[in-house]
Amino acid sequence: MRFHTRKWVKPEDLNPNHTLFGGRLLAWIDEELALYSIIQLQNQKIVTKHMSEINFRSSAKQGDIVEIGIDVIKFGHTSLTLSCTVRNMMTRESIITIDTITMVSLGEDGKPKAHGKTQVEFSKDRL
Repeated sequence: MRFHTRKWVKPEDLNPNHTLFGGRLLAWIDEELALYSIIQLQNQKIVTKHMSEINFRSSAKQGDIVEIGIDVIKFGHTSLTLSCTVRNMMTRESIITIDTITMVSLGEDGKPKAHGKTQVEFSKDRL
């Protein structure tokens, strides 16, 4: 799994228990998955279609640094299926796992659009 993004847990990210609010973490994950999919599919019109079971495994506190990791499971005709793990950067303890997330490429008409991709491409290979 490649860990692409780090987030610093700040006071505004906390719930009443003084741990990272799950909704904030899910927003960070959704944004990271969208950005990753936009880059891989070379299309800015990407939507989240599906997330499998979300497993909260531990919590994060103010001051913790969390890392968002993504793996590609498969390329569909119009979609990209990913998995995600978020962990505490210092302890490497898993905070959340999501086994499958489906991101869909859209055309100008807002309907699914074939992307023609079959494998992960790295920026250096495109230049």
